[in-house]
Amino acid sequence: MKKTLSIIALSVIGFGLVSCKKENKAEAVPGTETSVSTDSTAAPATVTGDSAIAPVSTETATPASNQPLTTIALSENNFDFGKIKKGDKVEHVYEVTNTGKNPLVISEVKPGCGCTAPDFTKEPIMPGKKGKITLHFDSTNFDGNVSKFADVFANVEKTPVKLTFTANIQP
Repeated sequence: MKKTLSIIALSVIGFGLVSCKKENKAEAVPGTETSVSTDSTAAPATVTGDSAIAPVSTETATPASNQPLTTIALSENNFDFGKIKKGDKVEHVYEVTNTGKNPLVISEVKPGCGCTAPDFTKEPIMPGKKGKITLHFDSTNFDGNVSKFADVFANVEKTPVKLTFTANIQP
């Protein structure tokens, strides 16, 4: 009976190792990025992986990709809330300026975790005009220094644009 259980246990463990190796090999094979980039849920990972493929991946990265590319300027890309009390809900507005010649379309703002919720200008931002991206942070489940981010997907060459913030959560 012990031999049977040992064999079953080793088979299960061995099978798990083999399947992990297959997944790793599939990720490492050149050319798989193209097939992955057509899946809209996986495209952001492809976009950040290799800037050499940015023009191709921006075409499949977001719904805004069918828009002509433009350029963007941020009032800041990092903000420090300083000391806040645990449980406080705070927010910060990042100002976005379209510095290009085509309308800027922000298609998605994707926070790094569930404690951060985004709001952003949904309509196209015309050249020379400004829009806003607001990040709302709930500090309820945190203590001490924290650093969070959100990825902004838009019709710009190097997407996503990363916005970050820090806070020191006090009891």
